[in-house]
Amino acid sequence: MINKRTALVIGATGLVGQEVVKELCSRDEYGEVRIISRKPIEMEHEKLTVSIIDFNYLEGSHIGVADDVFCCLGTTMKKAKSKAAFRQVDLDFPLQLASLAKKNNARQFLVISAMGADLSSTFYYNRIKGLMEEQLIELDLPHLQIFRPSLLLGDRKEFRLGETVGAKVMSAMSWALVGPLKSLKAVRAEQVALAMVEGALAPSVEKVKIHLSSDIEKVEKPALLIEKK
Repeated sequence: MINKRTALVIGATGLVGQEVVKELCSRDEYGEVRIISRKPIEMEHEKLTVSIIDFNYLEGSHIGVADDVFCCLGTTMKKAKSKAAFRQVDLDFPLQLASLAKKNNARQFLVISAMGADLSSTFYYNRIKGLMEEQLIELDLPHLQIFRPSLLLGDRKEFRLGETVGAKVMSAMSWALVGPLKSLKAVRAEQVALAMVEGALAPSVEKVKIHLSSDIEKVEKPALLIEKK
């Protein structure tokens, strides 16, 4: 009998996080999918268990035992309302979760970053993402996979004017984004989720693997899963 894997998802109420949960629940390789959330979620599935907790009081017991930990946390300056609050969600919480996951012997930590992640960037958002990546690498996790998508497409619950306009512009110009510019193409949330789950299931000897947006776009759903539909 094959031992099925356990996945832990943080940020399951977000655009990519909810797609990651759906993808995990559809896979036979996973027998249990656990969610840690700061607020109730609407998803239900026989594999799914949800724990509502205050992230300011995270402990190892909240993480439990999990093979693959998916961190899909992320916010915006508008929603966070301050640089300190933004930093907490996009840097402090992921680092704390990764540290606890390592102590609890998780096999790997998979996290969403951003295409422009760069410690030396003039943009605060990109600097924080770059700092998150650097400090996660310094944690020396058993396996770390970092996903750097371009602009995300999908149905958000909240309206974001900048992203809405950007998505329309990207879609209109997609024909021109070839060669080196291909990495700028907007990517759908469900495609990022697919890439994260496929990345978790694919055997890798690399301790740190960075997935660029152009790589994320190339990932295809296994033929057997397509046939099931």
